[in-house]
Amino acid sequence: MADQYRRVVTGFDENGRSIVAIDGPPGPEDARGTLLEMWATDSTPADNSIPGDAADRPVRLEPSAEGSKFRFFRVAPESTLPSFEERNAQQAARLDTMNEDDRADAVRIRRDTTRHPGMHETLTVDYIILLSGEVTMLLDEDQVDLKPFDVIVQRGTNHAWVNHGTETAVLAAVLIDADPL
Repeated sequence: MADQYRRVVTGFDENGRSIVAIDGPPGPEDARGTLLEMWATDSTPADNSIPGDAADRPVRLEPSAEGSKFRFFRVAPESTLPSFEERNAQQAARLDTMNEDDRADAVRIRRDTTRHPGMHETLTVDYIILLSGEVTMLLDEDQVDLKPFDVIVQRGTNHAWVNHGTETAVLAAVLIDADPL
């Protein structure tokens, strides 16, 4: 997925003049190829004086405490994915390979997957835009069919993304750390 995107990040030179600090591919992609990091911050307000590539870090679902993330993510057509049972087994196998802190986060994030194996909730407020394809957002009690340029404000609720179409959906998201409910 990374080959499709160009990331331009501004910065400052030694005289405090604005420059292009990064012009190239985005940051890392997760192992499944579904999350693509563009930028991250570790504090609010963000510290724009920190040099380097803030996306150059291991991919995690949530931003750090008081931080934010900007990413693209893809949702493959449901017909191309393993069965619910296989996905739940894959998640259980991933849990076995995680360290204790990551495992605790993964269990908290996947609190109730009875409606769909992709159900998860994060300690964030997310601003999400569907860029291409079609996707359905599942909630515990509702579902919403989305088309390109629909905007979702996801406020820490349990949800999943399901693609009933034939084309992979691409979404852009800004995730901002939020207080637990």
